[in-house]
Amino acid sequence: MIQNIFLIGFMGVGKSTVARFLRDHYRMSLVEMDEQIESQEGRTISQIFAESGEEYFRSLETKLLLTLAQEKSTVVSCGGGVPMRPENVAAMRQSGKIVYLCAAPEEIYMRVKNSHTRPLLEGHMSVDYIENLMKKRLPKYLEAADITVATDRKSVQEICTEILASVS
Repeated sequence: MIQNIFLIGFMGVGKSTVARFLRDHYRMSLVEMDEQIESQEGRTISQIFAESGEEYFRSLETKLLLTLAQEKSTVVSCGGGVPMRPENVAAMRQSGKIVYLCAAPEEIYMRVKNSHTRPLLEGHMSVDYIENLMKKRLPKYLEAADITVATDRKSVQEICTEILASVS
């Protein structure tokens, strides 16, 4: 049985796409953390941020990760800020491998520029803003990662093959 795979990285790097491919082609369970939290809370991530604040949202992520640590053969598409908390990284390491997906800021901008479901980018949609936020998060992503996979100009199958070769 394959261990859990936790996909981390900035918004728009392809975590959800890769997670769905792994689910469909390798018979893994899938948890989209943001979707799970929205379902549990009965409101969108943007609403949670606006009504309860980022800290409340981050605590929901931690609580969810602690329950996911009990799962097996599950691919988890993590929110972009998950690795910022050491307790989140510890929970992920407890039951699987952490895969950092990365892409160039320009590529991410092209992927997310029309999205209005990313509260941290709302009103700041630019390559410069994305690049600056990525630079702030990069040390935490690299520190957490067991494996790093660039997603620029690769098919989802190429990305998943690279991931599975590294975690097997």
